[in-house]
Amino acid sequence: MVFILPWTAGLKTAALRPVEPKDELFDFQIRVDPSWIDPFLFFCRMKIIVAADSFKDALSALKVCQAIRRGILQAQPGAEVILFPLADGGEGVAEVVAYHLKCKQISLQVADPLGRPVRATYCYSAGSRVAFVEMAQASGLQLLSLEERDPMKTTTYGTGQLIKDAIFRGAEKILLGIGGSATNDAGMGMAAALGWRFLGVNGQSIIPKGENLGKVVAIEGGLLDGLTRLNDPPVIEVLCDVANPLFGPTGAARTYARQKGADEESIDKLEAGMRHFSEVLDRHFGKNFTEVPGAGAAGGMGAGALAFLQARLRPGIEAMLELTSFDQQLAGVDLVITGEGKLDAQTMSGKLIQGICKRAGRQGVPVIAMCGTLEATMPQIEAIGLTAAFSIIQKPQTLKEAILETRQGLQSLAYNVLKTIGLGKT
Repeated sequence: MVFILPWTAGLKTAALRPVEPKDELFDFQIRVDPSWIDPFLFFCRMKIIVAADSFKDALSALKVCQAIRRGILQAQPGAEVILFPLADGGEGVAEVVAYHLKCKQISLQVADPLGRPVRATYCYSAGSRVAFVEMAQASGLQLLSLEERDPMKTTTYGTGQLIKDAIFRGAEKILLGIGGSATNDAGMGMAAALGWRFLGVNGQSIIPKGENLGKVVAIEGGLLDGLTRLNDPPVIEVLCDVANPLFGPTGAARTYARQKGADEESIDKLEAGMRHFSEVLDRHFGKNFTEVPGAGAAGGMGAGALAFLQARLRPGIEAMLELTSFDQQLAGVDLVITGEGKLDAQTMSGKLIQGICKRAGRQGVPVIAMCGTLEATMPQIEAIGLTAAFSIIQKPQTLKEAILETRQGLQSLAYNVLKTIGLGKT
């Protein structure tokens, strides 16, 4: 006997097999072959991970993911959507870590890139004695207006204050995310906050900022010198998503200083300052940090962390994906949607999206990217490992207008992409 019931409309065939009645007048068992399920019904129950980075100056990683989820559910209300905000070790890492690991967020007043007081937070797990410090919280570009941005004048002193607080709380391991900085001081400000002193030709103290790199001739002190000597300093790992050397054509100043507000003259001065400061580091520590991959990250903070903190540099996205157990979340997932503000050739160099594609690809899960600016070519998109990439920009507009419309742009794009995918499932 075959019965057609209203709720079986999504099934190509529903076979009901009668069995021996008991107390009831009729009793039936439903036997459904999985291959009979309407592909559209299956699609409505797709399991999707939304694993996006922040869109700089617009939305945090979590808010990006939430906007994409709204668009997905408008297009496919039956989809299972997992929010998985991520960061590649730069700005947003503290919020992402707090979201996934539920650790305590510590808030304190520190110096911003121009030395003004600002509230900054970091994550601390008292149980594991691990701290997660985000450089952008204290020394980030987003803390300055466009008119204030000038890496000649900025300092990483506030980042050093965050690290010092974590050490005093008992941290035995510190993960330091160094992306999104407004600085180009080679970590000199960070080191000054932790007890190091920088001297000029007449023995005078040098203010730790980018324009003074070339004035330093000697270094004194040590980690928390004058406060307390550490017998067992914490293990510090720097999450770094670039491989730039300290100076040179692909170094800190030549590659990143312009986006931090420097003009050509300032870039030349910062480059000369980096070369000079590198020689001072070499003499003081007896090591050369110049060519270590990542030494030029965050305005030379990579080299500063190696020298003053005895830190280890590691790819930020790999550390974050391990920390958040991303691989385990991929089980049973049909699609990953990721995103970041700009998709270009640099995305192939250890950035968040490439890391996601690499891990999703191992499990045969396709990845779609949504971004603000899409500069990557088709061959580059394929090389990254993406199935497809889309820009949220829908019309000619200024950067300010684009930033204000980021949330709606993500939601609208997610809706249209999921609707388009659905056409192939019916």
